[in-house]
Amino acid sequence: MSSDSSTSPTAVKTDEITFNDLGLLPQVVKALNSIGYEKPSPIQAATIPHVLGGHDVVGMAQTGTGKTAAFALPVLSKIDVKKKHTQALVLCPTRELAIQVAEAFQSYAANLKGFQVLPIYGGQDMRTQLRSLQRGAQVVVATPGRLLDHINRRSINLNSLDVLVLDEADEMLRMGFIDDVESILENTPDDRQIALFSATMPGPIRRVAEKYLNEPKEVRIETAVTTNENIEQQYWLVSGASKLEALTRMLEVEEFDGMIIFVRTKTSTVDLADRLNARGFSASPLNGDMNQALRQRTVEHLKAGKLDILVATDVAARGLDVNRISHVVNFDIPYDEEAYVHRIGRTGRAGRTGKAILFVTNRERRLLRAIEKTTRQSIKAISLPSREELIDKRASQFKAAVAKALPQGNNKLFQETVNQLCEEEQVSVEELASALVYLVQKDRPLVPPKERAPRERKEFSEKSGSDRHSRDRNSRDRNPRKDKKGKKPGSNVPMQVYKIAVGHNHEVKPGEIVGAIANEAGVEGRNIGQIRIREDHSFVELPKGMPDDIFSSLKKTRVRQQPLKIQKADNVDMDRNPRPKRSNKKD
Repeated sequence: MSSDSSTSPTAVKTDEITFNDLGLLPQVVKALNSIGYEKPSPIQAATIPHVLGGHDVVGMAQTGTGKTAAFALPVLSKIDVKKKHTQALVLCPTRELAIQVAEAFQSYAANLKGFQVLPIYGGQDMRTQLRSLQRGAQVVVATPGRLLDHINRRSINLNSLDVLVLDEADEMLRMGFIDDVESILENTPDDRQIALFSATMPGPIRRVAEKYLNEPKEVRIETAVTTNENIEQQYWLVSGASKLEALTRMLEVEEFDGMIIFVRTKTSTVDLADRLNARGFSASPLNGDMNQALRQRTVEHLKAGKLDILVATDVAARGLDVNRISHVVNFDIPYDEEAYVHRIGRTGRAGRTGKAILFVTNRERRLLRAIEKTTRQSIKAISLPSREELIDKRASQFKAAVAKALPQGNNKLFQETVNQLCEEEQVSVEELASALVYLVQKDRPLVPPKERAPRERKEFSEKSGSDRHSRDRNSRDRNPRKDKKGKKPGSNVPMQVYKIAVGHNHEVKPGEIVGAIANEAGVEGRNIGQIRIREDHSFVELPKGMPDDIFSSLKKTRVRQQPLKIQKADNVDMDRNPRPKRSNKKD
């Protein structure tokens, strides 16, 4: 790849560029708007026009800068959904990244009827992959080793491939896949377009680019950033409890003045602010859809103490300077390191100290490492506040509120009422006071109910004897006992049977269904009843009368890359390990 065959590193001003300006398919832009993406990241703004224009591309940027959308969006805009053959291939170094990329394609293609994306990787049943390949997918996302297996079996046809993406090429080199990558390249058409992305450009990767790419456009995104030393940085690895439950517990225990909680999309700002307000916190959204007057009024309320929490997107919080902000929470990890630094820079200003907390899922650990590498700072792992800490905090807050109210409580009528109640009910002042505490704290009890131990997702080893019982139990239907009224033991919640569009054909396990519903929709595990798994669908018991927002979340929740498409299943008797009851009508 000579200097003549590549452009100089691209420096793009992206402040005024929108996704509408990049020439993407309208259906793709519509999906981005519904997700709530506001503007392209630098690598997206620089790369998308080149890919749409049919040029080969070399993109140099760190993990987390938004590379996936940089190639996925233009690839989708060029796909012919009427044709079922493989038109685009994405190579990834790990199964986790392959799954993540495939899910991103699926989200961006929400409005492309007939579109199919297929992740294939080692460790997944080969027969399932063969059936999926026979059905056809316009985009295949694969790890090199497993893709070579399919090439050797002649189970995948790349003769009509239009676009090939090499994602994290330097990581594939580090893992020893570079020979496999070249073998794959040799089995693709000479006229296919190639987009190569790499954080660094070691010699072997540069040689691949020079050998296989045709006059590539080079895009280089620099992320030389540093963070304020006055900011204490921590992260919580998301597991067990949902992110909302974890955030609520942290807010109760953490001493903060003003706070900004960052999310990725405009829709999330409203949803999360509403949920926090329902839990007794003073929160407001801040996003790009708000007019300047409303935005300014919201910020003024934060400055004046009329508001404690802003739930914001990166764009909306740009330039925000409020001395009162003591904490920044990254509820959604940012796409790039520079965005992370800008976010947490909202606290620790003017010599003050601040705290930044980052929520990280297992799949996002790579982004965490990239942030630490770029900022040259280690971020400390933390645990959720314990139940005992929560009890102590609620008790101390209640005592402080009572102490503040003591002067107002020195009223003769109040005292007479207390004395009368004690005499009429034959109770002591202490017993009466306890009853009053219960009434006041009924919606937020000083002693929260005991919770089951957090459920962490893990893959059981066949060699682990201690895990064998859990693994065997997980392979069967989930079948908690119920009482005669159809309620779970210890629960007063009547249950409703629902049908979901994932089953044995997708290799789903009960634990994955429980985890998805509990973590994605905020339905507690103890409120999830029996699960019966069938070939292409499953039945699950959930509380009757679920709120519309939770039901909507469940419809979009994905398990094994399949949307649940949840719907009521009134004619199913779960106690008989059943099949749907037959109606008098024929299908």
